[in-house]
Amino acid sequence: MLNIFKKTAIAGAMILSAGAALAEYPEKPIEVIVGYSAGGGTDVMARTAAPFIEKYLGDGASLVVKNMPGASGQIGVTEAANADPDGYTLGTFNLPGMMARTIDREAGYDRDSFTYLANVVNDPNVIVTSKASGLDTLDKLLEEAKANPLAITVGMSSLGGDDHFALIKLEQATDTEFTIVPFKGSAPARTALLGGHVAMGILNISEVAEFQDQLNVLGVATKERSQFAPDLPTFKEQGLDLVNGSMRGFIAPAGLPEDVQAKLIDAFSQLSDDQEFLDAMAATANPVEVVTGEEFKQLTSDLYDLANGVWQTTPWN
Repeated sequence: MLNIFKKTAIAGAMILSAGAALAEYPEKPIEVIVGYSAGGGTDVMARTAAPFIEKYLGDGASLVVKNMPGASGQIGVTEAANADPDGYTLGTFNLPGMMARTIDREAGYDRDSFTYLANVVNDPNVIVTSKASGLDTLDKLLEEAKANPLAITVGMSSLGGDDHFALIKLEQATDTEFTIVPFKGSAPARTALLGGHVAMGILNISEVAEFQDQLNVLGVATKERSQFAPDLPTFKEQGLDLVNGSMRGFIAPAGLPEDVQAKLIDAFSQLSDDQEFLDAMAATANPVEVVTGEEFKQLTSDLYDLANGVWQTTPWN
């Protein structure tokens, strides 16, 4: 009988200990590595989501965003992949770009390098032109591109990302060629467009929403018009079959403790029902699409297969 009581006491202590361990996370600030410059779509998503994740984690949680731009986002995501899997280093994660960069170059990570927490945004591409270019309609753009191959310069946030995917699709669908000018994020690409240093840009709708009066926005790569720009026609409406966009979310290094992983995924899961968060994202024209855990991991695998298929038929640079 005494042994039974002892075993019961030990089991109870273990349960209490496990509960205490879960309650203790986080005990210090959590760093969120963004692989792009401040002011771009990924950075805006991270900074907008951070206070809400802090709220749902509780226990005085603090998320600190750290920008590490370069190599089309690869520097930042590699840093996150190789961090200690203790829950105190997270990273932003862009699809299809992050997986494409394991195909077209040597990468310090692969799709098994991460704990998949949540996708948060699905942001469609737009084609924009500088006011100085005179290319203020899709027809004018394509007419110039066909008449003068490679003459039109295209600013974009990176090579191998959703912007690049959209350009490849555009060139294949219209038998045109453009000259790519990659930047270390969408913010400097947009600045170059505004200054007339490049003629055209492929960005995301969230990245141009506040600049529609300063740029020519020729269309949005969605099946139906976006709620953030209802007057902006889709490319399909203009006779061009072009649907493409950027998915943005959060990962941690592989091997995250199960209790920490569960607490983080629970926090991210609550974003989709938080009206204050949805309003904050709407204010930056970021379309929210929350996908968590294993579903996010499967989505990544599917997009990797898609990127691999494009890579087999198209040179990246």
